[in-house]
Amino acid sequence: MVGFFLQATVDTLAQVANQAAEGATKINAEISVLEFIFKGGFFLIPIALLFAYTIYVIVERTLYINRTTKTDHFLIKEVRTHLNNGNLELAIGAAERENNANARVVREGIMTIGRPIAEIESNMERQAQIELGEMEKKLGHLGLIAGMAPTLGFVGTISGVIKIFYSISITENISIGNISGGLYEKMISSGAGLIVGLFAYAGYHLLNGKIDHFMLNVQKQVLEFVNIIQRPNHGN
Repeated sequence: MVGFFLQATVDTLAQVANQAAEGATKINAEISVLEFIFKGGFFLIPIALLFAYTIYVIVERTLYINRTTKTDHFLIKEVRTHLNNGNLELAIGAAERENNANARVVREGIMTIGRPIAEIESNMERQAQIELGEMEKKLGHLGLIAGMAPTLGFVGTISGVIKIFYSISITENISIGNISGGLYEKMISSGAGLIVGLFAYAGYHLLNGKIDHFMLNVQKQVLEFVNIIQRPNHGN
């Protein structure tokens, strides 16, 4: 009798364990990310394309801006030394040796030495604006995507809701399972659009922060260069 009871208990526990494992497998299958993505609908395609382009722009612009705004803190000192010695060509060569925006701004100032100070400052600032324009390429796309992606996701959700209610009007099936199942699938596009928009928004402002920092450094560099021309021996 005791053996029968133990055997029944073991069988019951084994059955419960099997059911739990099957339930866990079912839950894991239900929350699969890939399955969510595939159920998102047609509007996930343009959202996915926007996401890929957003990542490309962020990476490409970050690498370019970091490379072109790299500052050699010894450049101004070297230029000052050459100008104090009257070696204009060596000063130009020192600026051309550095392939970055700051060096190109300094080179523009060296090339216009001999003209009025206001004209030298104006030329250096124009060169800085050219460099700024090069850095800001494609950044407007990120601002556009930050607004477009959430809107596309919302349109995808609304389109799905319209289809759900149209199906209800035809089949007259208003069960909670039918409505909620279709609705959560359609809301995936809204979530995806918001995520892409967040990436684009963050990338846009972070990159603009780097550019603003560059412009501040350029203003300091222009002032320092003008001081070198007006007071050649300053700092020596």
